[in-house]
Order: sequence, then C-alpha cells, then structure tokens
Amino acid sequence: MENEQSRSKLSAVQNPMESSPIGRLMLKFAIPAISSALVTAAYNITDQILIGHRIGYLGNAATSISFPISTLITALAYLFGIGGASNFNLNLGAGKKDDAARIVGTSVFMTSAFGIALGIIAFILTGPLMNALGATEEIFSSAVTYTRIIAIGLPFLLFSSASSNLIRADGSPAYSLICTLSGAVLHIILAVIFIFAMNLGIAGAAWSTVISQVLTFVLALLYMRRFKNVKMTLSLLRPKLEAIKSICKLGIPGFLNSFMMMFVQITLNNILRKYGALSVYGSDIPLAVVGVISKLTLIVSSFTIGIAVGCQPIFGYNYGARRFTQVKAVYKRAAVSTIIVSMIIFACFQLYPKQIVSIFGDGNDLYYQFAVRYMRIFMLMVCLTGLQPLTATFFTSIGKAYKGLFITIMRQGIFLFPLFIILPRFLGLDGVVYAGPIADSAAIMSAVIFAALEFRIMTKQELSDTQTFCDVIDK
Repeated sequence: MENEQSRSKLSAVQNPMESSPIGRLMLKFAIPAISSALVTAAYNITDQILIGHRIGYLGNAATSISFPISTLITALAYLFGIGGASNFNLNLGAGKKDDAARIVGTSVFMTSAFGIALGIIAFILTGPLMNALGATEEIFSSAVTYTRIIAIGLPFLLFSSASSNLIRADGSPAYSLICTLSGAVLHIILAVIFIFAMNLGIAGAAWSTVISQVLTFVLALLYMRRFKNVKMTLSLLRPKLEAIKSICKLGIPGFLNSFMMMFVQITLNNILRKYGALSVYGSDIPLAVVGVISKLTLIVSSFTIGIAVGCQPIFGYNYGARRFTQVKAVYKRAAVSTIIVSMIIFACFQLYPKQIVSIFGDGNDLYYQFAVRYMRIFMLMVCLTGLQPLTATFFTSIGKAYKGLFITIMRQGIFLFPLFIILPRFLGLDGVVYAGPIADSAAIMSAVIFAALEFRIMTKQELSDTQTFCDVIDK
C-alpha cells in the first residue's frame, strides 16, 4: 500500500520519464552518454596518436599490451555502475527511495574496494602480467613502464567510471559529462607537455592519464553529497548483501561482456605474437595494428553504447511503471539511430583506412598493408554491431539480467573466442581477420530475435493490464 501511494505521488508531479516526448528524453540522456564515451575514447586515442608520432608503432604495440587491464576496469564499472544505476532507476520507478539510496551507497563502496585492490595487484605484478598479456621482447620494457604507472590510477578510474552511470541515473547526465570532459581535456594538455615538451615518452603518457583520472574522481566524489532523488549519508556506504546481489544481478551482463572482451584481448595478443611471427609481418606489426584499430572501435562503441546507456534510465523507469509502449518505442528509435550513425562510420573505415591509420603515426609498407586489410575485413559488420549492446542494455534495464547476460557474451564468448582459436590453425594470421565479421553477423541476428520475442511478451502484458483495468472499472 505504501509503495502504491509513493507511485501515485510520483505520477502526480509528472516525472519527465513519463511526460516528456521520447525524442527529447533520448536526446537528454543519450547525448551526454555519447559525449562521455567519446571523451573516454579520447583518453586512449590521444595516447596512441602522440606515442605513435614520438616513438612509432612499437610504442603503440607496448600500450596496447596493457589494454586488457583497462578493459577489466570497464567490466567492473559495468558491474557496479550499470548494475547500480539499473537498480536505482527500477526502485525509483516503483517509489522505493530508501532502497534506491542503499543501492548507490553499496555501489560506491564496492567500486572503491575493488579499485584499490586491483591497483595494488597490477603495480606489484606488472612484469608477469606483461608476459601473460603477450608482450614481445622488443616492447616488454616499455609495456612495464607504462602499466606500472597506470596501475596507480586504477582506483580513481574505476570509481569515476562507475559513478558516471549513477550520476546519469540520478538525472544529471550533464554533470557526468563535465566530470569526464574535464579529465579528458587535462589529459590531452598534460600528454602533449609530458611527451613532447618534457620528452618523457611513454611514461609521460601514463602520468598524464593518472593525473586526469584523479581530477575526474574528485568531481564525481563531490556529486555523491548532493544526489537529487535520494539523500546520501555515510551510513549508506556499509555494504548490504541484498543490495550487492541486486547490483550484481543486473550488472553481470555488462561485466561479463567486458570481462570476456578482456579474455579475448589477451588470447588475441598471444595469437598475434605466435602467428605474426610465422608471417611476413612479424609479431609487432599485427600487435600495433590491432591495438590501434581496437582504439578506433571505441569511437563506434562511443555512439552505439552511448545511445544504449542513455536509454537505460528510460527503459528502467518506464518498465518499472509498466509503460510498455514507451519502452518499445524507445528501443526502436534507438535502434534506428544506432544504425544510421554506424553506417556513416562504416563508410569512413572502408573508404579511408590508410588515412585513418596514418593519424596514429608512420609505419613501413608492411604495416600499412596489414592495417588496411585488417580494418576493411574485420570491421565489415560495424554498421550493425550496435544492435547487440543496445539489446543487452535493454534487457538489463528491465530487470531480465539472464537474457541480457546471454546476449552480452554471445559475440565475445560464444562466437569470437572459438573463432580466434580455430581459424588461425587453418588460415594463419588471416584467421584473425575473418573471425570478426563472422562473429558479428551471428551475434547481431541473435540479438534481434531476442528483442522481437520480448516485444511479444510486453504486448501480452499490455493487453492483460488493460483487461484488468477494464474489469476494475466494470466492478
């Protein structure tokens, strides 16, 4: 009864999630999310460009080796950030403000604890980690230097990455963007100064990243004291088992996708080292090229995942309020937007691959030969790949974590990883190149089928709710 009264009060004040037009809501949340993701991509891309021009493609290969560590941080940010944000919005939509506040406090505690632990482990075990991640003898020393410094910033990076989702869920996407943008601008300025003016090389790139992460962390921490929809207190930082379970349940799809991505990146690095050595390119050229292009894919995912994450609070609130027509309409419009943006990026990748790769520094003829071929073939299905993270986020946001989990792990775990293991045995380095479009095609088809089936379920629920309402009126 208490929950029903709370929901009635929320409806009475016309929550924007219910009253605002779909297009305006999507723009409000998606644009800051996309911008934030693009800014995050700038963290990685700036380093690659500056290092490529100062050190060369071997420097890019060295920084690429440590990229799985950043992916692990992204995985944990999804677990505690998206999981926390999804629960936060579902509880708000149901009128449970106390539960929503408890979710935020538990999420903040978990990100802090895991961030500190990972930073210590990465700093102490940097050398063994670089060997496990596929570093060759030529780039080992640079990779160790870069990663040991980056380890210092891991607690700040995890906290700010997870908190950005909570801040957006609280209805402050612009502040979330300011946090990320401030760090990115500082990073770019410091990277230019440290790498070129002070000639610190790869260490300069690492220190500029860490310092900028500290700034983002401070700004995110300041917001925790002034949440809009709930009152945050220190007592809420005590982790509650039930809150942890709820967060993990909805955050596990995004976590497993990024965790599987990290696992695939490690496997890919070692495959490139092995089969690259058997090719005319050697090991370092494929490692550098794949590292550069993996950073370019961040631009694609900035739009596609940004649109999906921007829709997350809209999905969650309206599903919690049983406004299923609104939920379906948001998904369809997001899907169209994702495809349009991806098609533009796809055209650029296919028409100007060499020009795009050259932005990251010069290389020899073999370097460009492999880069152009890899980009055109591996990225062949990029025009539709955004449908998978959109669908996974959709299911997570409406509380159906297991479906979101399955869709999330399909590309990386079910399709891409086995293809990376099998195809190179028969095709050598080409096996890596062709694995991408095959895995993408299978994952996209599966995601679309799952979404269509869920729409049918929601349509039946709508009809059932309408019939129940009519029966009440008749009585």
